[in-house]
Amino acid sequence: MAKTYLFTSESVTEGHPDKIADQISDAILDEILKQDPYGRVACETAVNTGIAVLIGEVTTSANVDFQKIVRDTINKIGYNDAALGYSGDAISVLVALDKQSPDIAQGVDKAIESRTRSFDNEVGAGDQGLMFGFATNETETYMPLPIYLSHKLSKRLATVRKDGTLDYLGPDGKVQVTVEYDLNNLAQRIDTVVVSTQHAEEISQEQIHVDIKEHVIKPCLDEKLLDENTKYFINPTGRFVIGGPVGDAGLTGRKIIVDTYGGYARHGGGAFSGKDATKVDRSAAYMARYIAKNIVAAGLCDKVEVQLAYAIGVANPVSIFIDAFGTAKVDEGDIVKVIKENFTLTPNGIIETLDLRKPVFSKTAAYGHFGRDDVDFTWERLDKVEVFKQLLK
Repeated sequence: MAKTYLFTSESVTEGHPDKIADQISDAILDEILKQDPYGRVACETAVNTGIAVLIGEVTTSANVDFQKIVRDTINKIGYNDAALGYSGDAISVLVALDKQSPDIAQGVDKAIESRTRSFDNEVGAGDQGLMFGFATNETETYMPLPIYLSHKLSKRLATVRKDGTLDYLGPDGKVQVTVEYDLNNLAQRIDTVVVSTQHAEEISQEQIHVDIKEHVIKPCLDEKLLDENTKYFINPTGRFVIGGPVGDAGLTGRKIIVDTYGGYARHGGGAFSGKDATKVDRSAAYMARYIAKNIVAAGLCDKVEVQLAYAIGVANPVSIFIDAFGTAKVDEGDIVKVIKENFTLTPNGIIETLDLRKPVFSKTAAYGHFGRDDVDFTWERLDKVEVFKQLLK
């Protein structure tokens, strides 16, 4: 029987076509929330050669210049030269946004609990679905090591491009890291690193290989996890000049595993970007991460997955489930009781707890929604640790 196993996670740069779409959708959301914190937004974006298209449902009092937001977002990412095939100033922008369906709106405006009983005016979940949150103590960010390292590398690609260290790089890029674990789920080494990065045509692959190892991989990865058997694949096709929306179409919500835990934990299937917080696809996933992180930080287990599930138009979750993967130091049923007693899991409760009516979502749309050190990422707070530590007493 094998004594180790391999696990791989992927990250992409902000210039990846799907991430362009995510960032546009969240830029639209943020602009609406600046003017109308109670606006309803479900904005999807598609990008391709010479075009960006907005579709979805928006109900708001805000006056939004959609064209400007799309163009400014694309230019800021680095697609600002028409000679390279894609530029925020040189594309067509099509806007096809409708209002939220009144059939959906009636359930969101007033949850079934408010319509059938004498409850406060609680909003209902914007859709049915199941959401997962996860945390592990294998990194200081409570994120799995493969996705943690992949995000470090992809962010570094963007940094060396923007600060001029490797000014020949383009905005598009993808990264993969494969970690070897022992049977106690402890990381032993990095087995494989894959970096694919867009580049200027005149730069040789030999130079790219040397530069990426020196300026991207070396600063990001712990030498103790690298050995003579670690494999490096840098631009393995041999050429990556054509990139971004010219090389591949991009769509909002097509990088949900990059956005979360790199496949290390389960995913309910719902995307985040472009959705306001009444959509539990986003807000409940943030709350589940918040709960999971505080459970692990409290020392109740080494890793945990939290599932919340909702019915459209219903405020309270239909189920709460946790899995500590055999690492729990207390009864998992007791942990669920603490969750129910200390967390308000209705859409309104989540929004108020995590302060989700603020325009903070644009910066979530690249390099992951979790494990980030940013005061606006309220779901990363560790202010419920003491609540869970009571179980250890």
